[in-house]
Amino acid sequence: MTRITVVTDAWHPQVNGVVRSIERTNAELIAMGAEITMVTPDLFRTLPLPSYPEIRVAISTYRRVAREIERGQPSYVHIATEGPLGLKARKWCRRHGMPYTTSYHTRFPEYVAARLPVPQSWLYAFVRRFHNGGAGCMVATDTLAAELSARGFRNLMRWGRGIDADLFRPRPDEESLFDLPRPIFINVGRVAVEKNLEAFLALDLPGSKVVVGDGPQRASLERRYPDVHFAGVMIGEQLARAYASADVFVFPSRTDTFGNVVLEALASGLPVAAYPVMGPLDILGDSDAGILDEDLRAACLGALAVDPVAARELALSFTWRRAALQFLDNIRLANGETLDEVPAPLVPVTV
Repeated sequence: MTRITVVTDAWHPQVNGVVRSIERTNAELIAMGAEITMVTPDLFRTLPLPSYPEIRVAISTYRRVAREIERGQPSYVHIATEGPLGLKARKWCRRHGMPYTTSYHTRFPEYVAARLPVPQSWLYAFVRRFHNGGAGCMVATDTLAAELSARGFRNLMRWGRGIDADLFRPRPDEESLFDLPRPIFINVGRVAVEKNLEAFLALDLPGSKVVVGDGPQRASLERRYPDVHFAGVMIGEQLARAYASADVFVFPSRTDTFGNVVLEALASGLPVAAYPVMGPLDILGDSDAGILDEDLRAACLGALAVDPVAARELALSFTWRRAALQFLDNIRLANGETLDEVPAPLVPVTV
């Protein structure tokens, strides 16, 4: 039995790409016959993160975290985040001679530096030491791998992302979720400073702007942009309907390492307008599924002419099954196995 323990400081009730990526990968791994044990903040006492109360930080001793890891009797350990749980899990692995993998989901140094007067160089030194201590650090894109490699990160491994194309799909026969003038330009994600939302909200665009999500900037942005429709957090079917009710997905972030929401939008038949930066560049590439431009307004207007079919077709090339197989190969390689020695999944896999 392949037993995998995943340690993450990002978990429910957070709604973000880290949580979704882990959940969907876990579901595919379980379908392949793996046994997954999670070590997450909801197992411990938590405190709200200063300046970002929606995120709660686990407060626990090393011994308590060690007990949770040992409960799963792991064959492999994956540490998803650089937070308090991640640090204690790293200590446990090193004490017990257990090779482990990590994953780089978030531009932690940039996000902290945007809120606190801490030099990015210090923060990168911390995260580099954290990730280089493992046997492999998983990243979503080649662009991120190149950037981290230039900063001294080692043992980088690709772990892609997928999309639930049954949930996120065009819905031409369903009533629109928004009774607003068209075209509708939509953004989905955390309403926080690192998402650079004002670059979108301040644009002079025809029709309407919609923001789906919540976060520490929402109240101030609602006051400053009263004409924007702030819809709050949506999940599942309601979120899928929101995408399908819009005309263009606008992704103004310059700091995301991937952008799962970009895939959700594409699968819904939404052309994407974004800056030509990491994430959008890696997903869209040279496809005709969206417009990348340093002039975000030009990208938004240009995206109106993009064929929704092209957007959907690009999204269908990303599958969670393929991403899970990458993850499984990575943890086995990190534990000294070669792929020739890796047994076939217990359930036949089609990618």
